[in-house]
Amino acid sequence: MKPSHDALEQDVCPVGEDMLGALYRSSEHGLTALIDSVPPSTRAMLALFCYRRSHLQPLALTIASSCEERDLVHWGAALGSVLYAKARQTQPQTVATTGRNKVTLATKPLATFARIDVDLDDEADAPLSA
Repeated sequence: MKPSHDALEQDVCPVGEDMLGALYRSSEHGLTALIDSVPPSTRAMLALFCYRRSHLQPLALTIASSCEERDLVHWGAALGSVLYAKARQTQPQTVATTGRNKVTLATKPLATFARIDVDLDDEADAPLSA
């Protein structure tokens, strides 16, 4: 897909679903080769796209660590600059080393409902109104 500011503004993934899935599932060693196969401007757009999704942020940082600052700033302005700094601030991470985001389950009910006392016998004896 040709990079364009319209695609970035419309929040469209700059690579196909197959490529995004391959990046997400790749091992530590295979990820670098896949990232290198993406052109620099598309790579910057992909890093920005992934960064806006919390479950893809480790992947975004890995991709951004392979980008030039000028490309990230060109496509993402201030966000691109922040992403470049974050990618350089931490050790390059890969999805394989960071794992996926953990899922936590609620241990208590999320809401409580008021009890409604209805005597079903009384309602069954009442005549139906039309």
